[in-house]
Amino acid sequence: MSESCNHNCESCSENCAQRDPKSFLEAPNALSSIKKVIAVMSGKGGVGKSMVTGLMAVLARQAGLKTAILDADITGPSIPKMFGLKDKATGDENGIYPVMTATGIRVMSLNLLTARETDPVVWRGPIIAGTVKQFWTDVVWGDVDIMFVDMPPGTGDVPLTVFQSIPVDGILVVTSPQELVSMIVEKAVNMASLMNIPILGLIENMSYFTCPDCGKKHSIYGESHIDEIAARHSLEVLGKLPIEPKLAAACDAGKIEECSAQWLEQAAGRAMAEKN
Repeated sequence: MSESCNHNCESCSENCAQRDPKSFLEAPNALSSIKKVIAVMSGKGGVGKSMVTGLMAVLARQAGLKTAILDADITGPSIPKMFGLKDKATGDENGIYPVMTATGIRVMSLNLLTARETDPVVWRGPIIAGTVKQFWTDVVWGDVDIMFVDMPPGTGDVPLTVFQSIPVDGILVVTSPQELVSMIVEKAVNMASLMNIPILGLIENMSYFTCPDCGKKHSIYGESHIDEIAARHSLEVLGKLPIEPKLAAACDAGKIEECSAQWLEQAAGRAMAEKN
């Protein structure tokens, strides 16, 4: 037993020999069959994690997979706006039903349950974590080939709840070029290792900007460190997204499904690969 053990496995991240890492896994809703779960994680906010989640789901849907997004970023849910979702989630005695996007991606987010999308979530950590768990256990997802979980930033209560309660098959870690972010990314990588969940690879957002006049690439946020981080942890860099104003505008307009996501094709291929 670890010296820092608090004797409460549900709130403890220590990898003790006495703990079964699968002991807290929750079954999904009885009317749901979810074949694969991929978490999209970042060590800090503001690096484009939700946008990457949305683009990954778009690529999976374009590949013909039955795709879903569980928006676990309870206090900062941006997935519904990216997909232009206006309808609210409904429910009956079987559970809550996700909202479908224009191309058929199933989405559950707190903003699909609140009266207004600007209503603040003034909840303590355990309530937020419990809500995320209910998105897994109480939502009638139906038959899903791949689900992407848009994680909140950091390594706190909700990521711990997701990793302990939901059978996550792999993690994509999103970062940006700033040197400060490198240290924070390593925290996310180390948490994934602690929870014994494989990291599929790293994705760098805002990697560069291509001048529309001369075609030259500029490192607006400084030189990238992602290759060094990946090498230190024996990980792959699965994509580098540029600063693309048209992509940002499409997300703001709720038209992410109309965007090209060629920068993430390698990451999507890894996420959609068959389980070992």
